[in-house]
Amino acid sequence: MLSQLADAHAAGRLVFFGDLDPLRDPEAFAAYLTPLRKKNWFVYAKRPFAGPEAVLAYLSRYTHRVAISNNRLIALDDRGVSFRVKDYRRNGRHRQRVMTLAADEFIRRFLLHVLPRGFHRIRHYGLLASATRKANIAKARDLLALPAPQPAPEETPDTTTAAPADHRPPCPHCGGPMIIIETFEPRYTQGAQPRAPPPSGRTARTDPP
Repeated sequence: MLSQLADAHAAGRLVFFGDLDPLRDPEAFAAYLTPLRKKNWFVYAKRPFAGPEAVLAYLSRYTHRVAISNNRLIALDDRGVSFRVKDYRRNGRHRQRVMTLAADEFIRRFLLHVLPRGFHRIRHYGLLASATRKANIAKARDLLALPAPQPAPEETPDTTTAAPADHRPPCPHCGGPMIIIETFEPRYTQGAQPRAPPPSGRTARTDPP
């Protein structure tokens, strides 16, 4: 990884901003990587305690969210954008603190999380690669001597007990079906007759006589 970083820097593919701008210099960048070359890099992996479902639930919280949630944003003023961050170098109540960035720097960091055109957030590899998934699964079943999967039976609609059409309008926020929690009866069904609007210049009474 460090060798590839050095090659990318030599090819001019790395861009530095703000406090990291001095790393544009090749000697400064090489000196920056020198302590990292003395470290031993290991991959630590073990079976999850709660099973693979817990791993999927953990990853889904990161793959299906934006760079920063709205509840972390505090203020936007002349100084810039203020938001809450978690400083893992501190412990206790000092770990939560507020960071303020200039508006253009905040936007730049936010856009670092936007994938370039043609990239996918989640991509399958190996046996589940989309281009060869069908053939790979069929070959794996054949090597394991598993029977071919049976297609699911198609459900035929029961016209005798078909549910009535739902005429409720969709929710304007989520698009789901509206749920009726209470129905208000018109006043004229309770003994009062509907009245026309009052003439112009007169005040309407709000209570029946």
